[in-house]
Amino acid sequence: MKAITLTQPWATLVAMGAKQVETRSWSTTYRGPLAIHAAKGYPKWARELCEQEPFKSILMRAPLIGLPEPRDGLGVMLCICDLWACKPVEQVSWTLSVTELAFGDYSPGRYAWGLRVARVFDSPIPARGALGLWEWEQEAQPCQS
Repeated sequence: MKAITLTQPWATLVAMGAKQVETRSWSTTYRGPLAIHAAKGYPKWARELCEQEPFKSILMRAPLIGLPEPRDGLGVMLCICDLWACKPVEQVSWTLSVTELAFGDYSPGRYAWGLRVARVFDSPIPARGALGLWEWEQEAQPCQS
């Protein structure tokens, strides 16, 4: 299965369904299931961002990441999404909320990847991440609907 590694708190925001658009500097023609991996690293600037709105209030509901320090949400697979679209940010026709805009970089020349959470794992699954889209050889795992 294709996978992508996201730095926290963005991986948790995707798994929560609070972030439905991932912005990237590159495009992909791939569409379909996409496993979301939370990077092992959790830089200071990302931890500090978690103390700001709208991140703080939304992440307070998150079971996978604590504020300001992570609990069990690093170096793990969190969920499987459906990657249903990838468009230049200038061509995005779907409505983006104020929080969605805060969770991404919509600068000209970037790409918006439309995501829908399909399954959230009951427990995070330890896994090694990688840059770009990569192949994850997952075993059958119980998951939430």
